Amino acid sequence: MIASPTTRRVLLLAHTGRAEARSVARSFIAGLTAHGLVVRLLAVEAKDLGVDHEEFGEALELNESEADLGRDCELALVIGGDGSILRAAEMTHGAGTPVLGVNLGHVGFLAEAEPEEVDSTIAAIVEGRYTVEDRLTLDVRVTLDGELITTTFAVNEASVEKSARERMIEVLVEIDGRPLSRWACDGVVCATPTGSTAYNFSAGGPVVWPQVEALCLVPISAHALFARPMVTGPDSLIAIEVIDRPDGAAVLWCDGRRTVDLPLGAHVEVRRGAEPVRLARLHEAPFTDRLVAKFGLPVEGWRGEGERRLRGAASSEGGEPS
Repeated sequence: MIASPTTRRVLLLAHTGRAEARSVARSFIAGLTAHGLVVRLLAVEAKDLGVDHEEFGEALELNESEADLGRDCELALVIGGDGSILRAAEMTHGAGTPVLGVNLGHVGFLAEAEPEEVDSTIAAIVEGRYTVEDRLTLDVRVTLDGELITTTFAVNEASVEKSARERMIEVLVEIDGRPLSRWACDGVVCATPTGSTAYNFSAGGPVVWPQVEALCLVPISAHALFARPMVTGPDSLIAIEVIDRPDGAAVLWCDGRRTVDLPLGAHVEVRRGAEPVRLARLHEAPFTDRLVAKFGLPVEGWRGEGERRLRGAASSEGGEPS
């Protein structure tokens, strides 16, 4: 449970371009402030939501900048889909603010609550009835001829990809300082267990349970005999070097949000992130149940261990369970 400070603050971020998200966000603001919590908003989003100090007084904090947005907030409440949750993780990176998603997206794998659960979610926040999971992230470093170009991070994945549809890129991949293989391909995805159900999954990579600490490596449309998805240890160092791209171009994508153009010879290093992303959880449901629910997996006919035992006992007695 989360300890209650003197002033309890919740950062609220919403996909204000959607009418439903605006409505749900206003309901959360009204409910949380009515229970004595302070709600922090970006000023531009408050304008989109039509809320101001005249209505909520000091219970509403408006920030003009994204800098230190999560500071002193016990929770970042996100109204939107997985993209909005990744945006919130980016804004609060380094602050250690747990992120709680209310799903208004298509799948919402990172989200914990649904729009119709506003009242119960408000009650859980007010009463501190949620747990926090630390999820592995990625730190990414790009160099060229030994000189640093950029550093960034990712919650789901970092991918090196071609940026011209008609061309492939050629890369050399190494693990822990040793060469693994050279591929002519459309790209390479490096994913976390949290991101294993995102781009990694679409590219043919494995689904990894969140409690497993590992890194996924998936070549995309590689012209090679050895081009299978791989899973490395959590402390492995994955390096991808752009060694040839005739008339093409390569680009680094992180969580589908941040991009870096990669010149020929660029060296991309991906390792376990120094700072985890913290996800607030309202439910203790097994990850298997989340997979079934989010992907709509067919499980008709499953009876469960308890019912199998019951049926077995009834059969031995010559009857059927009532």
